Amino acid sequence: MADQYAQIREDNRPIEIPAIRWDEPPEGPVLVLLDQTRLPAEEIELVCTDASALVEAIRSLAVRGAPLLGIAGAYGVALAAARGFDVDGAAASLAGARPTAVNLSYGVRRAQEAHLAVLRAGGGQEQAAAAALAAARALHKEDAEASGRMAVHGLTLLDELLPGGSHRILTHCNTGALVSGGEGTAFAVALAAHRVGRLRRLWVDETRPLLQGARLTSYEAARAGMAYTLLTDNAAGSLFSAGEVDAVLIGADRIAADGSVANKVGSYPLAVLARYHHVPFIVVAPLTTVDPDTPNGASIEVEQRAGHEVTEITAPLVPVAGVEAGGGIPVAPLGTQAYNPAFDVTPPELVTAIVTEEGVVSPVTAEALAELCDRSRQVTI
Repeated sequence: MADQYAQIREDNRPIEIPAIRWDEPPEGPVLVLLDQTRLPAEEIELVCTDASALVEAIRSLAVRGAPLLGIAGAYGVALAAARGFDVDGAAASLAGARPTAVNLSYGVRRAQEAHLAVLRAGGGQEQAAAAALAAARALHKEDAEASGRMAVHGLTLLDELLPGGSHRILTHCNTGALVSGGEGTAFAVALAAHRVGRLRRLWVDETRPLLQGARLTSYEAARAGMAYTLLTDNAAGSLFSAGEVDAVLIGADRIAADGSVANKVGSYPLAVLARYHHVPFIVVAPLTTVDPDTPNGASIEVEQRAGHEVTEITAPLVPVAGVEAGGGIPVAPLGTQAYNPAFDVTPPELVTAIVTEEGVVSPVTAEALAELCDRSRQVTI
């Protein structure tokens, strides 16, 4: 079951409401999410009391972004355990809520395995639930730390590729604090450049059809005081041809073993444009996004979303005269079929570098990616 807290504030201070948090009110533990479907108009927290509510929040994109989905999945398992629900059933539902984002299933599996390990060792349900929650909190903390390290590695790479600073960065979708336990992935790199005075302009793709760039990245950039400009996705080519883009920075929802990158639909055309115009195309993602069990881009399952996201424009959730709040406004004839993949896949030969918390892979090859993952596992062990 989900409910909503009241609006928190309307000022322009930097983001302070966490994208996700665990809370334990007297009536029992809950998972609290900043409802991203309401941004930027309202800051509303969505309260999930069971895994089914969290599954719906994931599918509706109230909570989204690969790293955060992993954290949410782990907390969802912990929530089911703490409230005495079927943990395995909850885990299966959560893991399947969005098939492309590998972090989601990783987070679910990590908390589920922690829960099961205690039960196998003879522990009780309460101990097992505590273990699942500890696993979720550990993943949350690790992701925050990974975000900071990716920002450092990414800024170093930018300075190497573009000496002299004054970077003009084009980004797609949203990759900031709203998708992470920390300050994000690709956005965190741009934010690091801004803080040291080396970001000249952040170009923000609107990111159709659900406008994550317009609604969310602009929201975060404005609150951080960054110099940013919003553009429609199909205006990117004009920017490249005018020589206004120094680098493209995007996140990832799944990186295959060969270095193919699945990210928000519209990323692949940017990679093609970047290659033609000799502009670095950089992917920033934690190692939890790398899936060694997916051999190549053709093996990545791409989520297909509902056609109404294309054939309708969703009305604002705040009241507007003459428009039903939250309703869909048709922009195509009734009965129009729509092609609406949530992601596309960029082949490794179009990716200049993959930036992770453990370092940079460039050129992007299966061997280099595997070596970085193996090195990371050895350090962890």
